[in-house]
Amino acid sequence: MNPSPKESFLPLIRALAQTFQALEQFSSHHVRQMDLTPPQFDVLATLGNTPGMSCKDLSENTLITKGTLTGVIDRLEDKGLVQRTPMEHDRRGVFISLTPRGEQLFAQVFPAHLEYMKSAFVSFSEGELEIMKQELIRLGQAFSHALEQQTT
Repeated sequence: MNPSPKESFLPLIRALAQTFQALEQFSSHHVRQMDLTPPQFDVLATLGNTPGMSCKDLSENTLITKGTLTGVIDRLEDKGLVQRTPMEHDRRGVFISLTPRGEQLFAQVFPAHLEYMKSAFVSFSEGELEIMKQELIRLGQAFSHALEQQTT
């Protein structure tokens, strides 16, 4: 049975999901070799080269849900890689930053992971990468717009 025109997007959804799963597996394989979990790496990569950020901002800038983020920060704090500081203007707020040890680890693992990830993209030209990026941005905007239409 051939998909109707309204269903012609289904193979794209499958390909997108399979690509995301492959990306996650490929990236996670390397991150785990560095004795980190993917969420821990996400936090280190997000905080790296910054003075730190509020827990709220960290949640918005990572792929980690707010409930999971607390546990990830706990484990990174136990490893001596991040520190929590109460925020002066909001006593309920917490500022999260890398410790010197965390900065050192970031300086080692982030470039190594970029080099590892690069190996998956070597067969694509700069132009092909740009086209894929633009089309994914366009697709993301379509999802955002459709969600707005559903929630208004």
